Amino acid sequence: MGREIAKEIAAHGGIPIVIARSSDLLEKLADEIEENNGACKVYPIEKFSKEAIEEQINEIIEKEKRIHGLINNAGFGVFDSIAELHIEDIEEMFQVNVLSGIQYTQAFLPHFLQFKGRSHIINIVSQAAKLPTPKSAGYVASKQAMLGFTDVLRQETRESNLVVTAVNLGPVKTSFFETADKSGTYQQNVEKYMLQPKKVASKVVQSLFTRRREINMPWWMEIGSIFYRLFPGLMESLLKSQFNKK
Repeated sequence: MGREIAKEIAAHGGIPIVIARSSDLLEKLADEIEENNGACKVYPIEKFSKEAIEEQINEIIEKEKRIHGLINNAGFGVFDSIAELHIEDIEEMFQVNVLSGIQYTQAFLPHFLQFKGRSHIINIVSQAAKLPTPKSAGYVASKQAMLGFTDVLRQETRESNLVVTAVNLGPVKTSFFETADKSGTYQQNVEKYMLQPKKVASKVVQSLFTRRREINMPWWMEIGSIFYRLFPGLMESLLKSQFNKK
């Protein structure tokens, strides 16, 4: 997903600054963008720890001087029942899905607020934050935390030129499921309505620097999440077989 977003930004004349734990994948992405007459800057990080992130952010701000936006896209999930879920998996999900995004946001926030031009923070969240299903407790909890953080950030910066957007996605056809769904069962069950990363990336980039509160894809899943908030018991009963596809 991050790869497609970076390519889309470059295609529109922007210069993406990409961060990931795999330096090889970053360099490959940069080469691909440059082959298409774009520009890309890479900053690999070994681990999303507090110390590593802080060091990296200082380096980026010092070298790049002016940054216009932040897209917190890093995330992974592990699908297990609560009885079988390892606490280490929950800790890592919160570190990657929540704490790293919060730390990057806190570090870049003063940078964004000191400039008069519009800046943008986009947090890639999940429809799972609104529509929880069995065997995803750790992942759902992390995404609910990130969605809550995003909503508060938007309220606290309302009077500034900073735009804050949450992107809530259903299943996307990425390598996410290699970790989340090792059996492949869930992926097979939802493959027919999986989102394509390129389509999502296009929607995200089109919304950059616009006053967009949320992007919800697919639209019908957002309708389902609204009904779930209104009639949770009924929805859990009616959609029991659908909710238990993992």
